[in-house]
Amino acid sequence: MRFIIQRDRLVHSVQEVMKAVTSRTTIPILTGIKITATEEGVTLTGSDSDISIQSFIPIEEEDNEIVEIKQSGSIVLNARFFGDIVRKLPMDTVDIEILNGFQTIIRSGKAEFNLNGLDAEEYPHLPIIEEDQTFKLPADLLKTLIRQTVFAVSTSETRPILTGVNLKVEDDELICIATDSHRLAMRKAKIDNNVVGSYSVVIPGKSLNELSKLLDDTNELIEMVITENQVLFKAKNLLFYSRLLEGNYPDTSRLIPNESKTSITVHAKDFLQAIDRASLLAKEGKNNVVKLTTLERGIIEVSSNTPEIGKVSEELQAESIEGEELKISFSAKFVMDALKALEGTDITINFTGAMRPFIIRSLHDDTMLQLILPVRTY
Repeated sequence: MRFIIQRDRLVHSVQEVMKAVTSRTTIPILTGIKITATEEGVTLTGSDSDISIQSFIPIEEEDNEIVEIKQSGSIVLNARFFGDIVRKLPMDTVDIEILNGFQTIIRSGKAEFNLNGLDAEEYPHLPIIEEDQTFKLPADLLKTLIRQTVFAVSTSETRPILTGVNLKVEDDELICIATDSHRLAMRKAKIDNNVVGSYSVVIPGKSLNELSKLLDDTNELIEMVITENQVLFKAKNLLFYSRLLEGNYPDTSRLIPNESKTSITVHAKDFLQAIDRASLLAKEGKNNVVKLTTLERGIIEVSSNTPEIGKVSEELQAESIEGEELKISFSAKFVMDALKALEGTDITINFTGAMRPFIIRSLHDDTMLQLILPVRTY
């Protein structure tokens, strides 16, 4: 194998596939990046057996030559060393050649590295995915869906299914739900779905975080392909595979209350900042609890009290308060996470009592919902 390639493009592709490579793997070859050169171009692959990322560099793009293939072939090179080398090479082009066995020469300008490679035949094959269940959605929308839900997945392995985001397709609607059993984030989006029928899968939160870093904020269409145990996201020159979590995701629809006893509409930014200030003294406590009390004339009080440190209270003018008086305590972090995910200037919070879950929504956007369980403080 031998090819000459633009260094910037190689660095970019190496950084993309590195997101799937981990040093903590039980399969030694997975600490490497697989490089394959064919007549079409160069393909880089990284995997940790949960996530696999494949980045393709075509021979030319918009009449610019990117790669010159002298001889096709493949090799696996240590990801960390190879990544560091290509990033620090002196010239704009890189010449990569495999000599006898798996000895790999990397040249650029006057610099020459000799790196020991591994047999690419030993590298695990990527899953073969039959493309019968597919749909497309814009990259920026996919990024938003991930950002507005993935923070609510569970970090505890006691219920592995909750460490993922439940992705449901029903007719032409995509629904993403994440919950750690103390809070829930849900976001819906319309999609052009040519698939008949509905399906529901659970994608690990970790996979979605890595995918989100790879996506651009453009309306380029990303194709999603779903099978029994894998999901594949296809972008231009990029394939992102993730395993799916096994098991049934809990039915969360019954958690969401239909009626409310107290409803508050408030400016999201003001509310977020007031909770942030109230949590300054609550941080030391083990549960970071902030209390909300409704007062007369549309005023809400946000307060926190940690006996050994001190207390804080702040009054905030709401746009409106309807229904019963309320005193409720909750995790400041959970509410702040929820408010950061909502993209409205004004939000409505619906309460059904001090010990029942409450719902935060954007005032003018019903595609999104955040649900939080209060904290018992008495």
